[in-house]
Amino acid sequence: MAKSRKTKKTDKDTEKMINPSTGTAGSPVDVPETTTEESIEKTVKSKLTALYRLQSIDFQIDRLRSVRGELPLEVQDLEDEIAGLETRVEKFNSEIQELETEISNKKIAAQESLELIKKYEAQQMNVRNNREYDSLSKEIEYQTLEAQLAEKKMKEFAAEAEAKRELLKDLDEELAERQKNLEEKVAELNDIVAETEKDEAVLLKKSEEQRARIEERLLTAYQRIRDNARNGLAVVPVERDACGGCFNKIPPQRHLDIRLHKKIIVCEYCGRILVDDEIMNSVQDV
Repeated sequence: MAKSRKTKKTDKDTEKMINPSTGTAGSPVDVPETTTEESIEKTVKSKLTALYRLQSIDFQIDRLRSVRGELPLEVQDLEDEIAGLETRVEKFNSEIQELETEISNKKIAAQESLELIKKYEAQQMNVRNNREYDSLSKEIEYQTLEAQLAEKKMKEFAAEAEAKRELLKDLDEELAERQKNLEEKVAELNDIVAETEKDEAVLLKKSEEQRARIEERLLTAYQRIRDNARNGLAVVPVERDACGGCFNKIPPQRHLDIRLHKKIIVCEYCGRILVDDEIMNSVQDV
């Protein structure tokens, strides 16, 4: 499988970070005469063992957290949905209140028009000429139209308010259902958290203790690889001559280098740290 220049550079940078005994990726530099090949092997092996043990602990933490599955996201989605429904309910209540105010105003306007009509009709009985009579007739006609228009608007507003009340009723039912679902999901999530938090706390403490045993540069490389890995695995065994993370084939010479423990080897495809069966079997269940 072909690699991009960017991938190759990342692999080299990773090897430089986790292999202090190499100058460039895969190229040994001079070491003190007191440092024997056997001591290098023991040092690298102990580092790999510590890393793989840390990976085993972190993997168990990830597995515990995965038990919660999509529940936290479902709870968040329900909370967001409920917040949206509550906003809509508030908006409908506000609109209904505004319509009721409009109905009240139109009712008052219609009543005022009717009173003016009575007033003008009474004045018509005492007019002195046709001009005054016609003027009052026009006022009566105008106020009659105003009263009719107010009555029409009152009916329209009342119908609109009733339609919104029906929608509000449906929203209230939906909101109650979502709140019930949320309560059930939160209770379920709390039960799962209660069951796992004690074990998780123990594992988190073990993880912290194990991290304290690993040099900072190596730990930084481990965490960087772990953060970029989709499954959170930064240290993987070689299985059937392939990387246990990306499952790409490992060349025979590189496989031999992994077994010799002379330097820390990373997968040239995914950048994960590779260990052999000896390291994997040496790490007991945590």
